[in-house]
Amino acid sequence: MSMERICVFVCGVLLLMSTASVGWEQKHDYKLALSTSLLFFEGQRSGKLPPNQRLTWRKDSALRDGQEGGVDLTGGYYDAGDNVKYSFPMAFTATMLAWSIIEFGDGMAMGNEWINAAEALRWNTDFLLKATAHLPNTVYAMVGNPNSDHICWERPEDMETPRPVYAVNTAHPGSEVAGEIAAALAAASIAFKTYDAAYSQRLLSKAKQAYYFANTYQGSYNDSIGYAVCPFYCDFSGYHDELAWGGAWLNKATNSKKYQNHVDTAIRKMKLMQEAGTNYIDTEFSWDNKHAGTYVLLSQVLINFHIYIYSINEYIGQYEKEAQTFACAVLPESPTRTVKYTPAGLLFKTQGCNSQIVGSLSLLALIYAKHLTEARQTITCGNTQFPPWKLVEFAKNQADYILGSNPMGMSYMVGYGPKFPQHVHHRAASLPSVNAHPSFIACGDGFSYLNRPNPNMNELTGAIVGGPNSGTDNFADDRRQSAQTEPTTYVNAPFVGVFAYFVNHKK
Repeated sequence: MSMERICVFVCGVLLLMSTASVGWEQKHDYKLALSTSLLFFEGQRSGKLPPNQRLTWRKDSALRDGQEGGVDLTGGYYDAGDNVKYSFPMAFTATMLAWSIIEFGDGMAMGNEWINAAEALRWNTDFLLKATAHLPNTVYAMVGNPNSDHICWERPEDMETPRPVYAVNTAHPGSEVAGEIAAALAAASIAFKTYDAAYSQRLLSKAKQAYYFANTYQGSYNDSIGYAVCPFYCDFSGYHDELAWGGAWLNKATNSKKYQNHVDTAIRKMKLMQEAGTNYIDTEFSWDNKHAGTYVLLSQVLINFHIYIYSINEYIGQYEKEAQTFACAVLPESPTRTVKYTPAGLLFKTQGCNSQIVGSLSLLALIYAKHLTEARQTITCGNTQFPPWKLVEFAKNQADYILGSNPMGMSYMVGYGPKFPQHVHHRAASLPSVNAHPSFIACGDGFSYLNRPNPNMNELTGAIVGGPNSGTDNFADDRRQSAQTEPTTYVNAPFVGVFAYFVNHKK
């Protein structure tokens, strides 16, 4: 054995020994992680809370949302630690919850977690139905002014800031928000199909209308209402990925290839923009960028038509290739890997809420591994082949890191494990609850709670925060560091599916 190989071997052994010595490797209770992650959505609820609300420190809020536009837009979720409601990331949250239920609902069967997941999804889709109630001409994209909201540190129960309504329409389109809503409603129609057939059909019908609107009146909401959504949820990847994504989900929901021509056209335009140097990355998957998710979904959907699809669709081989590109980009051992990892193994792609990428790519890896296993296929990266279980291993390592198997011994999900963030960047959690402090707390008065060193007043149980953002495994438990300590609904949503998978597949 060469000295170089001996060094590699010894260094590897020492790394394993050091890892064990600091207790990075832990066994995790994925069932507990699943149930805890679902609690978070109750902390994000807007509107009239139901009698079975479990996070009882939260109360009714924003009961007049939509009135400034003459519509009812109550309900739904606050996206993160502030009090604004954005339909675009909210719809992606719904799509991820629905996909989690569709693929790994069997892992939610123990206890009431399937019901809790379905209720979390329905709280979302009920709002999306309101946001699309004025189709075929209008989709409501946002409630609340982020600029006026952000000058306050205020409980949602006390909101006194303006709640303007922002819409896209035939003259001022928003294909990304309407396309993602179409995907969300189509996916949810599958999730609810055997549970509530009438509701499922209602969702599917509205998904078709939303997609028609998105595809017929093409344009970005950056141009239509960008003054409101940018820079907060500005669409950086363009809207063609949402048109492809929404069409693919409608194919799956209708068990047909009816929307495939629209999908092919949208992806062709995506590729043209990529060749022109636009910010398109095929290995991305997030509220903004649906590229990798679309390819994996198409790999699932189009295989149902594999007997004749090759003769009518020249793109199917390319879609399979792109799905493989995603897998090769994330596998640590892949010779064509493009993503980076921290020294302790956390996928690292962004300094702003990195855990959103960790969760979405982990869920996508598990879904693609399931597809490859059922299709009896492997992953080919250059001249190297990998079995599907390598994607499962990748996802498990990411999930375990988030749950506490990391150098800091920190669970990045509030309420799970002995050590978790205490200073979450979240208005409602950091301020005293209405139970403890019934009197009104004005807009600017809450900043003393933002800046105080004490732990949050209320536990936002289940919230997965942004986590390490420097690529070095370091984490600052400081609510003023929003990139590290702010949670979002679209971070938790894919992790619901990840934890549900490992309830039944612990290895």
